[in-house]
Amino acid sequence: MYESILVPIDVSEIDLTRQVIPYVQAHSVLNTARVHFVTVVPTLPYYSSLGLAYTAEMPKIKEFQHTALMKLDEIVKQFNVPAMKIQTHAVSGSPKDKILELAKAIDADLIIISSHRPDITTYLLGSTAAAVVRHAACPVLVVR
Repeated sequence: MYESILVPIDVSEIDLTRQVIPYVQAHSVLNTARVHFVTVVPTLPYYSSLGLAYTAEMPKIKEFQHTALMKLDEIVKQFNVPAMKIQTHAVSGSPKDKILELAKAIDADLIIISSHRPDITTYLLGSTAAAVVRHAACPVLVVR
């Protein structure tokens, strides 16, 4: 049924990752789908647009991406998905935009994304999961 599944992972939110594991495993076992895991490293312009700023000296974004990809590779080992069906990606930019761009690039049939319970920050800024649901061209499974 699915040929390409996209799974955005926030490498700093281990609890959210644990929530999606059973769903990713179930969908990958039932299908011959390739599973693409992605982590997005927000860039300075993204934080600036939220009214936030870095307080420490910012290392090169490529270093952040490399570190994030190494963490993502470790996290992906928790999923019981055959290695030949997995591809990992680390990109930088707006999380919503980069997730949607990759979904289009890989022709994703399904996006499986975890989400926090709504709180005051979600009401003020909106969540990445909500934005992906609103703009994705494919079905989105939101796990809470």
